[in-house]
Amino acid sequence: METKVPASNGELWADDSGGDGMPLVLLHPGVGDSTIWDPVLPALTARRRVIRYDSRGFGRSPAPTAAYSLVEDLAAVLDHFGLSRAVLVGSSMGGATSISLALDARDRVAGLALFMPGVTGYDGTPPGFYEQVGKLASAGDMEGIVQLALGIWGRAGGGSPKADPVAAAQLRGVLPAWFSIAGHQGTDAPAFDRLGDIAAPALLALGELDQPEVVRCNEEIADRIPRCRLVRLAASDHFPTLREPEIVVQLIERL
Repeated sequence: METKVPASNGELWADDSGGDGMPLVLLHPGVGDSTIWDPVLPALTARRRVIRYDSRGFGRSPAPTAAYSLVEDLAAVLDHFGLSRAVLVGSSMGGATSISLALDARDRVAGLALFMPGVTGYDGTPPGFYEQVGKLASAGDMEGIVQLALGIWGRAGGGSPKADPVAAAQLRGVLPAWFSIAGHQGTDAPAFDRLGDIAAPALLALGELDQPEVVRCNEEIADRIPRCRLVRLAASDHFPTLREPEIVVQLIERL
């Protein structure tokens, strides 16, 4: 069931599959919207209640017009669906948000399935990336930004829009969000130095074909989270649900 979730200074699009048992809440990366989960959704919803939502400006959620917090928005989603606890499944940006909530409201997080996660307090962005994006945007070269991003985060798919049309479509779709959230998205409290305080069972999957900064970040995150299981996906970059969907499903279902 699709719905709009009220949140501070705005609203979020969300979808609830219904079902019983401990729910899964899926949080998408910054390189895609909630449709990034489409390859794994049928298998997950066949067995579990699954809730997914679009962060502000992404997918079907309106662009922000005022300040907001990613972790507060996640809490608003849980509140809207009456969830006292859930397993959080976060990819990249969504992984960072999941980690933050596991630290800020540990009783609400029954488990963490992290795929190529970010984390506040650690900059895993390639050097010079934002400068390159700014130059391309100033020139009106949106396709150049897609090519740049695929070359960094989409190596497993060939690194070009022609070779990797699905990942390229995800990136084209989120470019408006990249610009609309600027100046509105707040930075949640640094979490990297507090990872040792996470109490929830955690699994972290990194893509061995992802960019080096993310791989190093993920190794350090897994090392700092108590009893975190680290899994290396040999055929994945920053788009695991597009590269190895069956393995993604298997990993999620173990939590």
